[in-house]
Amino acid sequence: MTLIRREPRNPVVGTALEPFALMRSLMGWDPFRDVTLAPEAGTFLPAFDITETRAGYVFSADLPGVKLEDVDLDLTGSRLSISGKREPEPRQEGETRFITERSFGSFCRTFNLPEGVDGSAVKAELKQGVLTVTVPKVPEVQPRKIAITQA
Repeated sequence: MTLIRREPRNPVVGTALEPFALMRSLMGWDPFRDVTLAPEAGTFLPAFDITETRAGYVFSADLPGVKLEDVDLDLTGSRLSISGKREPEPRQEGETRFITERSFGSFCRTFNLPEGVDGSAVKAELKQGVLTVTVPKVPEVQPRKIAITQA
């Protein structure tokens, strides 16, 4: 058996000799590889669910440990803003914390509402750590059943 010794290729020469090598390297490039989308440690970012029903839109947010007086809800035009804060638990003198995974701090989320919502009838409720905001549609844009007659 004969072993053939090969020298490592020069990348510039290798690309020139293999016209598709540069294309393969570009196709394998991932622009989000070094980007982390997770929030920084210590920041509070509640999770939201948005649902459209026949009557309107329902925004639900997990806000465990957030007091009612620490939540603000603003509707300006077609822009719904939900902001608030969760305070850290007070530390007792002499205690040792080994790990802290629960986050705290301020948050603000803004949502653009579609046309046809009734801003004067928005309702919000904070119950068992879940904020539910109901934004009804105006009657003109709600779907309605149309009867079909047979000729």
